[in-house]
Amino acid sequence: MEEYRQLLEVWTSAVSIKQLGIAFLFVLGGLVGRRILLVVLGGFVSRVTSRSKTDVDDLVVKAIERPIGWGIVLVGLFLAIESFRPPEFVAKWLDKGLAFFVSILLAWLMLRLVDVLTGALHRWAQKTDSALDDQLVPLVSKASKVVVAILAALLVLQNLGYSVSGLIAGLGVGGLAVALAAQKTLSDLFGSIMLLVDRPFTIGDWVKSPDGGVEGVVEEIGFRSTRIRTFEKTLINVPNSRLADFIIDNMNRRPVRRVWITVGLTYDTSASQMAGAVGAIRKILQEHDGVDQEFYLVRFTDFGASCLDIMVYYFTKSIVWDEYLAVREDVNMKIMGGLEVLGLEIAFPTQTVHLAKDEIAGSVEDL
Repeated sequence: MEEYRQLLEVWTSAVSIKQLGIAFLFVLGGLVGRRILLVVLGGFVSRVTSRSKTDVDDLVVKAIERPIGWGIVLVGLFLAIESFRPPEFVAKWLDKGLAFFVSILLAWLMLRLVDVLTGALHRWAQKTDSALDDQLVPLVSKASKVVVAILAALLVLQNLGYSVSGLIAGLGVGGLAVALAAQKTLSDLFGSIMLLVDRPFTIGDWVKSPDGGVEGVVEEIGFRSTRIRTFEKTLINVPNSRLADFIIDNMNRRPVRRVWITVGLTYDTSASQMAGAVGAIRKILQEHDGVDQEFYLVRFTDFGASCLDIMVYYFTKSIVWDEYLAVREDVNMKIMGGLEVLGLEIAFPTQTVHLAKDEIAGSVEDL
């Protein structure tokens, strides 16, 4: 210790006016460099970023201004001290001090960028009708800041000469234990994130699973589960991990709604009457305002067991259930009216029994 004190006395006593002047210039240069950076970022760069449609780039510029500016000042102070040609042990601690403050500035910069990111996510979440993304944004913000703080602490310890390999290994084992203990919860949480990113449905959508076990209207999308109101007015909670694995059939995403019916005419119908019936039904679809004109089919398809089948296939413009039923009802009524005008009858399931006369006569004689 006495040796270090003597070295410091020798070093400080050897400082010249020239070295003081050089050190002053380095400090002044750092302050001037910081000011120039602020002017450039606040003036030219801000004018460039203000022309974009988003304000994220403006917020990024503001976020990096102060950390980088103080970083320039820090470099100026470091060079000022180096200009005095300090002893080896002082230079060693000076390097560690520089690494420490650089780590702090990097952590500060990352935290400010995390605030910019979460602010942008929050504004995006407010535009959606789901409460899940509004709840996830604070969680993402806190988790990101914790990760940045841990990385900064490890970086500081590493720069100070401490070995962090054992600490990292311990964190890995601890994280693995937590992940195994909360495997189901984490699975549901990641399922929530996938639902947020992919957005296969939103609140108010009518969804259905392939096996038919889940069908109803989405009421709420939470962290762990999604609440679906069935058509029987019961409320079911489906884990988000299960929904993320489902092939979701979102009925509300249909641009149009399909109608597929079969009109059966009696076997008394002639070929010319059948052609007239097909044409009349096709004209009804062409002239109906509620029928989508992009695609429809009217064809005489089958000789059924008790009727002649005409396939009627079309789409309604509206996917709202009541409006869809109204269009379907109106089309059906017009088809019935058109067939009545043509003198045709709609068939119903019947059976015709034919008895041979000779067999009937023989049966009577036996009596």
